[in-house]
Amino acid sequence: MVLAAGLGKRMRPITDTMPKPLVKIAGKALLDWSLDSLAAAGVTKAVVNVHYFPQQIIDHVADRKTPRIVISDESTGLLDSAGGIVKALPELGAEPFFVVNADTFWMDGGESNLQRLALEWDEASMDILLMLSHLHTATGHSGGTDFLVAPDGALRRANGDPSGLIYAGAAIVHPRIFAGATAGPSSLNGHFDEAIAAGRLFGMPMQGHWITVGTPEAMAPAEAAVERARGKAR
Repeated sequence: MVLAAGLGKRMRPITDTMPKPLVKIAGKALLDWSLDSLAAAGVTKAVVNVHYFPQQIIDHVADRKTPRIVISDESTGLLDSAGGIVKALPELGAEPFFVVNADTFWMDGGESNLQRLALEWDEASMDILLMLSHLHTATGHSGGTDFLVAPDGALRRANGDPSGLIYAGAAIVHPRIFAGATAGPSSLNGHFDEAIAAGRLFGMPMQGHWITVGTPEAMAPAEAAVERARGKAR
């Protein structure tokens, strides 16, 4: 599931005429950074939700073969992260699936971080497994940390604790967490808290560099981070 329906208000004036997932960093749309990461991890089908300038995204992915794209249309009403997933569940199926934000991306430090996430997944003990970034391996992040990680990988809220990690916009989610959910706007954050309370929210620190582009001013640092990461990989 690729979450691409947001309004991108902080990216104005760029997003006055285009959706944020189509903003280009280092010559590639943010959405394509996400889709390419999924393809590299072996994902063959991706559901992409759309709301703001939906036709631009639909046209952009029309010729994409890997992964194959299925559009979940939210043009009549924005459903937020969890609500968008609930709407798309018929296409996502009954097995655990990746959830990826279309407005952040990362440079893998060699091995695919999504493949590492899949290897880390344990259905018996987890409902949600988050990919996390250290502050020092992130560019563009203006807030505090999100989660503290226990030795076994279990998570609790960091409330800005500098020893915590950042949610890096990618996760594996089991659809059972949406059992009984009704249609309408809702956030994944509530499900994170439920999983914490049940001892079933876990995290995996990523390898490489995580990049978020919240404002037009963040674009140049993001492009510089991409070039540094590419330089290290050569």
